[in-house]
Amino acid sequence: MARRPGGTSPHGSSAPGDGGRRARPGRIGERAATSARRPGPAADAPLPDTDPSLVRMGEFGRAHGLNGEIRLKSYTGDPQAIGTYGALIAADGRRIEFTDIRQAGGASPDLLVVRVKGVADRNGAEALNRVALYLPRERLGTVADEDEFFTADLVGLDVVDTEGNRIGTVTDVPNYGGGDLIEIKPALGGPTALLPFTKIFVPELDVAGGRIIVDPPEDLFAPAGPRPADEPT
Repeated sequence: MARRPGGTSPHGSSAPGDGGRRARPGRIGERAATSARRPGPAADAPLPDTDPSLVRMGEFGRAHGLNGEIRLKSYTGDPQAIGTYGALIAADGRRIEFTDIRQAGGASPDLLVVRVKGVADRNGAEALNRVALYLPRERLGTVADEDEFFTADLVGLDVVDTEGNRIGTVTDVPNYGGGDLIEIKPALGGPTALLPFTKIFVPELDVAGGRIIVDPPEDLFAPAGPRPADEPT
């Protein structure tokens, strides 16, 4: 989950003593909990991201090696905690159980390498590529206070500035160790931009209304300039 602190330090970390907002795991479209959808066989219709009873927990990537391992992008606050919720529901209705989880090499803590029960070769792993994983929202419990949010309730919201102009859409709520961030896809196209998920930059959230109100810097979507000649590489 993601918590929205009251402020940030010059380096972007949360200011102490202000409380904050957290976003729990999940992705596009989930809203208030309803009855849980039961997992079905592989032949079931795909699970929609707009099913309000489900929270997206992760998504498989490409196969890793020849022995059935596969990459997984985890959306849980502690990436490896995705293995502690028991069986998950694949987008096609299958039950997915992990038999092994470890962090993938590289700088992204949310990228894992996993083994799935019943998958023993590369072909089986490749068949899971881009398959999303869900958990019934009721198994995650409720948020602890008014400053907590499921990531599922934030991703997909419209982003408007303090004057009411729509500037983009929330595409992710990443955390690279310095606090939760809001990743925004600009309405006019182009690369996404990151904004600290603090009350300074995100003064108001209207989840029920499908939007967040931000007070962004003027250069939020400005392209990165050239590196100064005397700046170390």
